[in-house]
Amino acid sequence: MTSLNIALVGFGFMGSMHAQIYSQLAGARLVGVADPRTDITRAKLAKLGLDVPVYGSLQELLSARPETAMVDVCTPLGAHEADALLALKSGRHLFCEKPLAPTLAAADRILAAAKEAGTAVQVGHCIRFWTEYQALRKFVREGRGGRLLSLSLARQASRPDYTVGDWANQERFSGGAALDLHIHDTDFVLALLGPPCAVHSRATFDYSGPSHVFTLYDYPDVAVAAEGGWNYPAKWGFRMAFQALFEKACIDYDSGKSPTLAVTWSDRAPEPLPFEPTAAGQSQTGEGNISNLGGYFNELKSFVECILRGVPPVDATLEDARASLAVVFAEIESARAQRPVELGA
Repeated sequence: MTSLNIALVGFGFMGSMHAQIYSQLAGARLVGVADPRTDITRAKLAKLGLDVPVYGSLQELLSARPETAMVDVCTPLGAHEADALLALKSGRHLFCEKPLAPTLAAADRILAAAKEAGTAVQVGHCIRFWTEYQALRKFVREGRGGRLLSLSLARQASRPDYTVGDWANQERFSGGAALDLHIHDTDFVLALLGPPCAVHSRATFDYSGPSHVFTLYDYPDVAVAAEGGWNYPAKWGFRMAFQALFEKACIDYDSGKSPTLAVTWSDRAPEPLPFEPTAAGQSQTGEGNISNLGGYFNELKSFVECILRGVPPVDATLEDARASLAVVFAEIESARAQRPVELGA
């Protein structure tokens, strides 16, 4: 099987997750890691049993490893644009962690560069690839429960303490929980239902920005709400969940329960809803809120296979990521102004 030569830039929590995935992923070959903390990065790679050369910058890596065909950007949000543009202008395929960019203008510059480069691009909205969420999309698509009546989602976490220099807790670098955490559910809502007509949000604001947000998404025929926050006590942990109520059934997902996914039909007691498990195991580093490689593995597997087959990705595209970014910015605006914000077509 042909291998895809991959360069990884940024070796914090997400970068180390991605490196572990590439070591398990058929068709993927990690040829270099770029991070200015070269000694720390080498030590982490050694701990993971990975023998990969380390460079101080993406430019240095690409110069040293011209065989690189794909760049995986796992740097803090403020560096996404520069790293993405460097990758695209050098003619490489691009995987960029979410959120795509700190502003819509920056996102548009990345879109323009991708169009000119003509290479494949995917953004790390991993919930689209999380198996329980995929099961819900399939259930809706097949119409098994009748019409979807309502959907509620939650993503709750202890305050992040695993980012380099604590950048996640600085609004100017992360955009707060709304942009870094809650955007997962906003993106999933758009993947499932398309763009809402308007959003109406309330939020808790602190030194990290919007640290807990509650949003109602305005759709003409379904009630949709999502909550996301990372201002819980240090030992609280992490939870992601959803409930989808249909005419004939109710689907409940809770990451802290076993089984995680259940369906209750009109005439039956709750029962597990089958879904395809992910072959990948657990992270070896113990960083971050989610240690399961599941959705992370699936998104990178999907993108690598698209590149090797010569077909563009159809999920978590640049356009998808830009749309989700725009909706979250509208949510933040709504929360600050304490009024609904309408969204354009």
